[in-house]
Amino acid sequence: MRRRKREEQSNTERWLVSYADFITLLFAFFVVMYSISSVNEGKYRVLADTLTNAFDAPVQSPNPVVVGEAVRTLIPQPGEFADLAPVEVTPVERLPDQNDTAALYRIQANLNLALEPFIDQELVKVTRTERGIEVEMQSEMLFKSGSASLSRSAFKALQDIAAIVRSVPNKINVEGHTDNVPIKTISFPSNWELSAARAASVVHVLAKLGVESPRMAATGYGEYQPIQENDSEEGRQANRRVALVIMAGDYEREVGRIGRASGAPR
Repeated sequence: MRRRKREEQSNTERWLVSYADFITLLFAFFVVMYSISSVNEGKYRVLADTLTNAFDAPVQSPNPVVVGEAVRTLIPQPGEFADLAPVEVTPVERLPDQNDTAALYRIQANLNLALEPFIDQELVKVTRTERGIEVEMQSEMLFKSGSASLSRSAFKALQDIAAIVRSVPNKINVEGHTDNVPIKTISFPSNWELSAARAASVVHVLAKLGVESPRMAATGYGEYQPIQENDSEEGRQANRRVALVIMAGDYEREVGRIGRASGAPR
């Protein structure tokens, strides 16, 4: 009887072996889970920091123009730049003959008055050419380097220009120019795209300010119509410009006549 009792007591302690195995496996499971969660946490922190930096980056300028990507709006939002009121100018009557010399000189005089602060800083030049009245604006007052996003001072100048040109019937050509320094970005593969995007920015804003869209055209000339040599910083700065040309009636008619004679579509 004693021998049988000792055997029964030893059998009741076998569960300890299974329990120890279970605890060991459970510990191994939690070690693996902890190691996996630590790796994911690190990756998550890297991703979170990247997204935070991207969304916290300061905005360079309102509504930039993007070429080659989804196009965003180019014009000020309601209430934006509301404090920029145009100067008072003498209205120019709509004349049946767009070639009226007096009307063109009146436009030029009004532009000189409205843009006087920019003219004094040599940022804007208003001249009479065979094509009409040309308003030449330096890119440094309109855009940041390599950008087609208009600055605050650009909106002020364009607001004053629009107050004058929207009351006359003349066609308006907006022409973008750059220097010969190459550019190759996702938005602007070359100076062609940059100059065209800058001209388009100006056209969009003028349309928003009341200038009739069918009267306007945007053209990008890139680096191929310089007004100075590109061998100095001063020359390159002069070549970076946007020209707004208020077309004379006789020039428009002559261009149209040449186009019809060459068989171009009317």
